[in-house]
Amino acid sequence: MTDENKLITDNRVTSPVQNDHAKQHYIQRDDKLYLRVTLSFFMVGLATFALLYFVQPILPLLSDDFSVSPAQASLSLSLATGFMAVGLLITGPLSDAVGRKNVMVISLTCAAIFTLLSAFTTSWAGILVVRSLVGLSLSGVAAVAMTYLSEEIHPSYVALSMGLYISGNSIAGMSGRLITGVIADYASWRIAVLVLGTFSLFGAFLFWRLLPPSRHFRASSLKPKSLWKYLILHCRDDGLPWLFAIGFIIMGSFVTLFNYIGYRLMEPPYHFSQAVVGMLSIVYLSGTYSASKAGALTRKYGYGRVLIGAVTLMLTGILITLGSSLAAVLIGMLVLTTGFFAAHSVTSSWVGRRARRARAQASSLYLFCYYGGSSIAGTLGGVFWSYWHWNGIGWFIAAMLATGVLIALYLNKHAHS
Repeated sequence: MTDENKLITDNRVTSPVQNDHAKQHYIQRDDKLYLRVTLSFFMVGLATFALLYFVQPILPLLSDDFSVSPAQASLSLSLATGFMAVGLLITGPLSDAVGRKNVMVISLTCAAIFTLLSAFTTSWAGILVVRSLVGLSLSGVAAVAMTYLSEEIHPSYVALSMGLYISGNSIAGMSGRLITGVIADYASWRIAVLVLGTFSLFGAFLFWRLLPPSRHFRASSLKPKSLWKYLILHCRDDGLPWLFAIGFIIMGSFVTLFNYIGYRLMEPPYHFSQAVVGMLSIVYLSGTYSASKAGALTRKYGYGRVLIGAVTLMLTGILITLGSSLAAVLIGMLVLTTGFFAAHSVTSSWVGRRARRARAQASSLYLFCYYGGSSIAGTLGGVFWSYWHWNGIGWFIAAMLATGVLIALYLNKHAHS
C-alpha cells in the first residue's frame, strides 16, 4: 500500500521545533505574516458565509412574497450550495494550475455582484438563477482557502489556522442572518441584500490587499488524465472518502436545522417575529470558540477523538430540540451549532493533512460532499417538515448524525492502528 493510501498512524501534529528546515519556509504563529493570513481568511470566511446563508431567516418572507411553499423557498439556498458543490470540482483543480489568490479574489467579487443583482430581481425564477450564480462564484473561495492554509501554514498550526478561518465562517453565518432578519423586519429584505452585497465587495478588496502570495504553490496540469489519476488516488485512500462522508452529514444536518427552525418558531406556541428569528443566529458565536478550540485539541488528543466528540455533540443537540419547551429548542440549537463548527474544523484540516498530492482537488471533493449535503438534505428536509413538522426534521437529522458518529469511530480506530 502506498503512503498516500495509508491512514496516518499518529494523527497528532509534531512540534515545529522538530523541523528547522520547515520552520524556515512555513508561516508560523509568531510570524508577522501569520496575522495577515489569519485576518485575510477571517474576512473571506465572513463574506462567503454571509452571502451564502443570509436567506435562511427570510425563507418565510420569501414564501409569502413569491407564494411558494417552504420546500420551494429552501431552493434559494439549496441551489446555491448545489451549484457551489459542482463548481468546486472545477475551481479546485483550476487553482492547482493558475494559483490560489487570484481565483479567490475574482470569485468573491463575482459573488458580491450577483448578490447585489438579486436585490432587484422580481421573479422567483430570477431569484433562483441569481442565487445559483452566487453559489457557483463562491466555489472559487471555499476549497482554495483550505488549500492555501494547508500549503502555507506550518503543519503544527494548520488545524489552529483552519479553526480560526472557520470561526470567521461562524461569525459570518450569524452576521448574515442577524442583519437580514432585523432589516427585513423593519425595512425590506431587499435592503438587507444590498447591505450584505456592498460589505462583501469591500471585503474582497481588503482580502486582495492583505493576503500574502503563495510561497509553496507549484502549478500542476489541468489535463483530464491527471485529474482522473488524482481522483482515483483520493478515492482509494483509507480515510479521505469517509471524511468526505462526514462533511455531507454534518453540513446536511446543520443546514436542515436552520432552514426550518424559523418556520417552527414563527408558528404557535412561540409566535417569534422575523427579527427575533434572525437574532437567534447569535448561537453561531459558540462556533467561533469551538472551531478554534477543536483545532487546538487535535494536537493533544488527535483528530479522531475530537471528531467523535464533535459529531456526538451535534447528535445530542438535535435530540434536545425535540422537546416542546422554548428552552429545549434554544439549548439544542446551541449545542448542535457548537458541535458542527468543531466537527467541520477537524474534518477540513484532516483532509488537508491526509492529501499528499493535488490538495486543492482533495479539498474540492470534501467541500463537494459538504455542500452537496446542504443542498440535498436541506431540500429533503422540506418533505419531512410537510408531513411530520419538527419531529420529522429532528429524527431525520438524528439518523444522519448517528451514521456520522459510526464513521468517526471507524476513522479513529484506523488512525491508531
